[in-house]
Parts: sequence; structure tokens; C-alpha cells
Amino acid sequence: MSKPKLIVVSTGGTITMTSGQGSKGIAPTLTAADLLNAVPQIGQQADIEALTFSSMPGASLTTNHIVDLAQLIQQRFDGGIDGAIVIQGTDTIEETSFLLDLLVADKKPVIVTGAMRGAQAAGADGPANLLASIVVAGSPHAAGRGTLVVLNDEVHAAAFIRKGHTGLTSSFMSPSAGPVGLVCEQRVLFTSSPAMPRLAISRPGALPDIAIVKACLGDDGRLLGALPGMGYAGAVIEAMGAGHVPQSWVPELSDLVEKMPVVLAVRTPAGPVFTNTYGFPGSEIDLINRGLIPAGLLDALKARLLLGTLMGSNETAEGIRLQFKRFSNLQA
Repeated sequence: MSKPKLIVVSTGGTITMTSGQGSKGIAPTLTAADLLNAVPQIGQQADIEALTFSSMPGASLTTNHIVDLAQLIQQRFDGGIDGAIVIQGTDTIEETSFLLDLLVADKKPVIVTGAMRGAQAAGADGPANLLASIVVAGSPHAAGRGTLVVLNDEVHAAAFIRKGHTGLTSSFMSPSAGPVGLVCEQRVLFTSSPAMPRLAISRPGALPDIAIVKACLGDDGRLLGALPGMGYAGAVIEAMGAGHVPQSWVPELSDLVEKMPVVLAVRTPAGPVFTNTYGFPGSEIDLINRGLIPAGLLDALKARLLLGTLMGSNETAEGIRLQFKRFSNLQA
């Protein structure tokens, strides 16, 4: 049986970082080929093409970088590659993986991985994460599952993964869904079916600027009225509880929805936006009736990316609502 043909694309991140002579701290230095050469078992799993897309920390990646990366991956898929592994910094994996999930419509697997410890650290987790990602990308059972994130021998769906700790190798979790699989004995075991069909959004132009505004105790919402003048095209409200904001925010939000799409997400680590329980001013029923779009199970970071991608694809207002509704009606 022939080995799968995979591409490993490195953008940088902690997994590529080492300390230079005389420098303080670690910074990206290693290429995709360097990372692959450090794990000889990889050659037993697949035929690999190594590509260094960039060399930067995850915090410096932009949506434009990921749009270009998605196009590159699709081109390689069209050319016969069976799967792709993206290496990057963990600071933004929960965002970049979801954006890739929206933009790469192919059924071939896209795996995103990285490391919590630099390449020279004791117990560096990068080599194990890279090998596990190769295993998942080469599995026929990974096809059709969209973009997956593989870290710490766990497999997570891009729509639900979140970074939960600043330093632990077990940092990543999916609070609303749990892992969808695990890697054991150099094979992947999937424990659940894909939660929903791919959105298959057409390649957008430049993603517009979308603001995230977080509700907190005592905030009067004065920032809301400034958003249109600051050049934002849309907004995500990271609300309290099940989807609630201070009553003082209601007039500003009522005005804002007349000027741009406004999505209602929640700041809790898990759980959906409610739609039909609380009825006071500033509650989810009140806000949805005023035109806010519930984000379902998407957190604010992912809701921002979905809204920006849909707007960049010139989706209609009703189309935007329908796409978000899919994250409130997931079927296992």
C-alpha cells in the first residue's frame, strides 16, 4: 500500500523557536524541513513535502496570511496532495484553524499543530505533536471532517477548540464538545462524527474589520457608538451569562444594528447563546428581537471570523443569519 502524500507548511511559532547566542528568550529559527528532520519516524508514515510559508510568532499572523495559506493548500490538493499539516504558534491556533475550516472546501484533511514548549526545552512537545498530526492527516478516516487541531495526542474540531492555559502542554480543549479523537500507537481513533457539514464559503476578498466588545460589570457601553467612526464593518458582542448585557447598552446596540451586522456571543468558556429564556432589557430575547444575531456555540473569536468571512464574500444579511443558525442546530 502506497504512503499518503502530505504537505507540511510551517508559519513559525514556539515549535520553531530556539534561543540565539547573546539573545534573551526564544524566537522562530527552524524551518519546516528542520522540524521534519528531527522526527525520523515521520518518513515511515507518509511522503512529505516541506514548505516554510513564514517564520513568525502566532500573534503576528493576520487574516490575510490565512486567506493566502488556504489558497496554497487548495492548490496543492488540486495537484494531488492527500492532506496538509499547518505548523504555527499556539497563540492563535483556535482562530486560524477555524478560518482554514471556512476557506478550504476540499474533503482532504487539514491539520493544524504547534507546541507549547520551544524546540530546545526539556520535554519539548513539538516533535510528538508533529508526528501525531502526520498520523491523522494520513488517515482515510480524517477525510470530510474539516480542519482539525492535533496537540497532546488529542484531536479537536476547529469550531470548538480553545486555548485554556498559558503554558501547559495540555492547554487545548473543546469545552462545548470535547475532543473528536485521539492518537494512540501511531494511529488515530475518532470518537465522534463531524458535528455539521462544511460551510464551503467561497474565497473572500479582504476580510473587513470586525470589532469584539466584551461586556463587563459596570461598563456603560460607550465604545459601541464609536465603532462605525473607527472603520469597523461589523461587531461581535461578548455578552455575560447566556447572552446578556447591561441595560444601559440597549440604546447603543439598537442604534448599532442599523449600521452594521452585530453578533451576540457569550464570554463563558462553554455553552450556547440562549435564545428564548430571559426577557428583561439587555437579555438574549430582547437583543435578538432588536436585530442581534446569536452565535450559537461559537465563541466571540470564531464568530468574528465567520462574520468577516461572510461579509468578505458579499453574503446577504439573511444569508449571514442562516450561516450562524447552523451553529445553533448542530446534529451529531
